[in-house]
Amino acid sequence: MKKILKYLFSALLLLIVVLLFNTIRMSSKQVAPEPLEEVTIAQDIYQNLSKGLQYKTISYSEDAVPDSTAFFGFHRFLEGTFPLVHQKMTLEKISTYSLLYTWPGSDPSKKPIILMSHQDVVPVDEPTLGDWEAGPFEGKITETEIIGRGTMDDKGTLIALLEAAEGLLEESFQPERTIFLAFGHDEEVGGPNGAAKIAEYLKAKGVHAAMTLDEGGFLAEDLVPGINTVAVVNLAEKGFASFKLIVETSGGHSSAPPKENTIGILAQAIVDLENNQRPYKLVKPIDYQFEYMGPELPFFQKVAFANPWLLKKPVLEALNAHTTTAPTIIDGGIKNNVIPTVAEATVNFRILPGETIASVQEHIKNTISDKIKVEHVGFLTNPSPVSSIDSDAYKILEKTIRSMFPNSVVVPGLLGGGTDSRYFYDISEDVYRFYPIRLNPNNRTRFHGIDEKISKANYKELVEFSYHLIKQFN
Repeated sequence: MKKILKYLFSALLLLIVVLLFNTIRMSSKQVAPEPLEEVTIAQDIYQNLSKGLQYKTISYSEDAVPDSTAFFGFHRFLEGTFPLVHQKMTLEKISTYSLLYTWPGSDPSKKPIILMSHQDVVPVDEPTLGDWEAGPFEGKITETEIIGRGTMDDKGTLIALLEAAEGLLEESFQPERTIFLAFGHDEEVGGPNGAAKIAEYLKAKGVHAAMTLDEGGFLAEDLVPGINTVAVVNLAEKGFASFKLIVETSGGHSSAPPKENTIGILAQAIVDLENNQRPYKLVKPIDYQFEYMGPELPFFQKVAFANPWLLKKPVLEALNAHTTTAPTIIDGGIKNNVIPTVAEATVNFRILPGETIASVQEHIKNTISDKIKVEHVGFLTNPSPVSSIDSDAYKILEKTIRSMFPNSVVVPGLLGGGTDSRYFYDISEDVYRFYPIRLNPNNRTRFHGIDEKISKANYKELVEFSYHLIKQFN
């Protein structure tokens, strides 16, 4: 017995030594910030954003026709607000509503960069209008904020990019490498007629960029315990797929229900899928989050990040590092005393890199009853490739972020949602997702939600970041 206890104690001691050794040797991967020149910001930037928010460039569904009055009105607003951009750059309209600006560089040997945003916004639920501080398309400016649909997603970024470009042109700035500004019109419904067509057009012209940058990364404030501000640069995004589960029976009268009820079969399938989630996995780029975030954490959290071989499970769960399962639509029944002949449910999956639409469909079929038909519906896309953290483009982006926000911790990551940038891998060496929108516990539900707004200070940072990034790449 004493010998067993001795072995157990020795094993425990060895484990502690290994955990501590891995923790102590984990060193910071943050680059040193550098001084940046002061940027002269125009006084009317808040009024310009306010006006842009007033155009109801809403994407309702994949099949809905865009509101030409709203989109063309927004285009005219851009032309009038940013005259030098429209004089010095070439503007092409793709699929009628999407905008592609080309800012020619002086050195054709340098690969271009593509800076993205999107014009469209999501609808506002009518019952929530009374919960808004101001009308969602009013563009109200308060002492500290600009309120309106699109401030955070994604007109704020779009107009900030043009503010920065207009300011640089006023300084007679000439980029060395060509810059494309790509603004799709249907990102909120998958981007098939906007960003996808822009990417096809650029590919046909033989464009191959050093980098594409889009929304989808942010400054996370007080969202990671132990770190005040994390600058999340997403290198990839999860895939997206929805599947319809269809149950068909002969129905009947509710007074004589069959052993297996139509809705009961469907309900059991949903429960089975929720109880059999896809596994959590340490895949790229999730592993980078361990490497970059770990060294900056308090000691005991650092131990977990330094030893994923033993302690990765709670971290992976916190990072949502698996293919998620979310029932989103259910339909069935016509009367309270009639068992329906058909019941349907839609389940949405956000697919982890390493898995595919096909593997998710196979998982569904292996999990639920074979009496249920499974059909994919709507927009589908596999996970994107994972971009490099060793490229010159990433290093310039990383250095710019650290120089502007020296108290932030820059962390490569994986986006759970989707962006237009997924279409640009064929024409770009790397694709990144980051603009410095500040997210915190008080405002993160405002994306696609009630009272979407951005602080004046943060909007000014968007303009300054865009200005510095363009100059750093040139």
